[in-house]
Amino acid sequence: MQRPAPGSPIPTTLADATAAALDAYESLAALGEEVEDEWQYVQDLADAWRSRIVDVADARGDEPLPAPRATAIARVCDEIALIEDPHRAIDWLSTFPQVVLVALGERP
Repeated sequence: MQRPAPGSPIPTTLADATAAALDAYESLAALGEEVEDEWQYVQDLADAWRSRIVDVADARGDEPLPAPRATAIARVCDEIALIEDPHRAIDWLSTFPQVVLVALGERP
């Protein structure tokens, strides 16, 4: 899987933001899957957080996203794109979605 390049576009709607976050999350999970002993943990964690983000997108996707929140999503996606170590990716599998949800004005 190709990793997204830093310099993510600033999303304008919540749907755009969650789509960008889910793309970044997929690359993060794929990197974490490289640690064979942690494969099932990565799958379980990714499934749970992916579902939470999708639920938010389904409920609020049409909402415009205020510029500071949109910028926060783009920047955290950029940070994820810089991760190259599979163990560090696993560390971020639970942190990244929580940052995204807070940036969207949701409770993690």
